[in-house]
Amino acid sequence: MKKKFLFILLIVISFFAPAVAVSKTVMIFGDSLSTSYGIPVEAGWVNLLSQRLQSQHANYQIINASVSGETSLGGRNRIEQALENHRPEIVILELGANDGLRGATIKSIYENLATIIEKCSQTNASVLLVGMQLPPNYGATYTKKFQAVFPQLAEKYQIKLIPFLLAGFGHNHDFFQNDGIHPNETAQKMIAENVWEVLQTMLNTDKIAIKPDQP
Repeated sequence: MKKKFLFILLIVISFFAPAVAVSKTVMIFGDSLSTSYGIPVEAGWVNLLSQRLQSQHANYQIINASVSGETSLGGRNRIEQALENHRPEIVILELGANDGLRGATIKSIYENLATIIEKCSQTNASVLLVGMQLPPNYGATYTKKFQAVFPQLAEKYQIKLIPFLLAGFGHNHDFFQNDGIHPNETAQKMIAENVWEVLQTMLNTDKIAIKPDQP
């Protein structure tokens, strides 16, 4: 009789007990700026962001699907597989810098990033777009158009935007490695802060639908 009572009690408790939160995924989809290039992985901004996310939103995890040297075209070609593999709720899209450094056309950068955003939307993943800037030696006209790509896309698709990943130190050589391109360990905390400032506004919020209009 006692065993039967305990069995029934366990059933009742399990029925009314709150469900364990299912882990949600934030996928970083970027290039070497997101792969801890030249520094220990644990010191990189992605790992720092993951620690902060776990401490404040334990039901979220970060998956880093970034590839060093990646271009917007490369990202466009592999985004569907990445979405299928990781099924993220949020995608932090950090691509375009390598395109700009190689002098790719503004049109191609825009279209590739737009396609990635649309693919994410098709799986109901919200996108946090990361803005980038180029050194002035690429010419005023090109650098201005390149920089404008990111807010234009954010406005068109009504998605969140980090205006500049390297805000606060992007023009200070003391925060870069010897190649002058990749941020050093000291800069990683600032990058993590730049990302967190916007990402935290997206957690546990509804998805944002894209607009059908064309550029």
